[in-house]
Amino acid sequence: MAYFSSTQDFVALSDLHPNLAHPNVIGVVIGKTDVRGFPDRKNIGSERYTFSFTIRDSPTYFINVNSWGREEYIRSLSESFRVGDCVAIENPLVQTKEAEREEKFNPVTPSCYKLLISENHSVVKTCSAYEMDTKLLSLLHLPVKDPQDYYSLGDIVANGQSLNGRILNVLAAVMSVGEPKYFVTADKRKGQRCEVKLFDETEMSFPIVCWDNESIQLAQSWIPRETVIFASDVRINFDKFRNCMTATVISKTIITTNPDTAEANILFSFLKETAQSGALDNKMEEQSKEFTNLETIVDVYTVEELKAKALQNDGKLEPIYGIIYGFISTLDIDNDASKIIRKRCSGCRCVVNEAANACAFCGDLPADAKATFTSFDILVNVSDHSGTLPSWYLSDCAAEEALGCTVHDFLTLTEDKKTALKWHLLLERSKIYFKLTLSPSWRTGLKVNVLSCKLADPTEASQSLLRKGKRSHYVAP
Repeated sequence: MAYFSSTQDFVALSDLHPNLAHPNVIGVVIGKTDVRGFPDRKNIGSERYTFSFTIRDSPTYFINVNSWGREEYIRSLSESFRVGDCVAIENPLVQTKEAEREEKFNPVTPSCYKLLISENHSVVKTCSAYEMDTKLLSLLHLPVKDPQDYYSLGDIVANGQSLNGRILNVLAAVMSVGEPKYFVTADKRKGQRCEVKLFDETEMSFPIVCWDNESIQLAQSWIPRETVIFASDVRINFDKFRNCMTATVISKTIITTNPDTAEANILFSFLKETAQSGALDNKMEEQSKEFTNLETIVDVYTVEELKAKALQNDGKLEPIYGIIYGFISTLDIDNDASKIIRKRCSGCRCVVNEAANACAFCGDLPADAKATFTSFDILVNVSDHSGTLPSWYLSDCAAEEALGCTVHDFLTLTEDKKTALKWHLLLERSKIYFKLTLSPSWRTGLKVNVLSCKLADPTEASQSLLRKGKRSHYVAP
């Protein structure tokens, strides 16, 4: 059943056929490609322009629409609507599609036909919210594929390179949305790229890359840690440079934002639970430590520059990995040990209640998977010549490396030895590798995790800061 008012003279997409004279159709735009130009074989030296989109008027029916014409007409038409808008099309040409050839590059649809729009014979109008049936809007939250037909991110990672080049469906939540990057190719064509990090119950960070303007604009509307997407027909590849699996949005892809399905609701519940417990941050941090290669971190920052980064962000700040040559100016490790040592779950790394001695979030795991361990959880202030940034998170292996002892060894130290250990690091020039993320719940608005902290080589630190134009601020100790 098509969703539109019976008082309007619209034909349901399922009722279209080539012999239908002057049909009018309406639907919500669920997919759209960028404008492209091709050499015009009829007029040598000139170009024809095209773009395509997919509209839907019922839960079971949607169709691809192609438009060809002059550059000015095609670009103007493309800019008049976006994915999520409702459009009415007057007098499109209904053509039988060559499924095997056309669905290689276009979304797979249940229709045997496709629609063609021409400048001289067709009209496309964008409908306002007041002109359309609200049921049409609900179609934007229904995946175009079976909602149970998808790979979890963990399955993709586990299968690895055997999935290289495969076209799959993915259900996942949005962890972060990168800023679009613009470039010019060797043959002077303009391009863009945007990377989104996805996650689910099985994998905490999985990249999906958008290369076209339409999907990039859609991605910019997603809210990290709140948005869930069902991406149908994305291409899976093995990234040799990063040594990981990735997904890519292609011309066949249709992305359903916040799908209304039972499977998506389970993922929404997971989002809510992890946000309340802090388990998501813990899992992300652990995975970051496992996969972050310190040798790839080369950008040097000052405290002042990090504060400026926070002020410039628009709420979508990507994680920043960098190095700071500074010193720890606050390090309270010689007082109450219970304030800097926590018991954590080995499974999800959440803090475990001392009295319960069991993780509240891993109740469905077997007993042997519920082991706990103790780790450092130390908040430190870091300073340099430009200022101080409080509340850096020094924990786990990074803390043991910086202090030069394990939690077990630390607990055996006398108070005097703890104080001596503290002054071995406090106010000493250090080379600190860090990861900075935007975190409104954190006291500074930024969460900074120390990945490694060692005493700095004076010459290396001096040369690095000189290259940044800070010669007058730094004197090697």
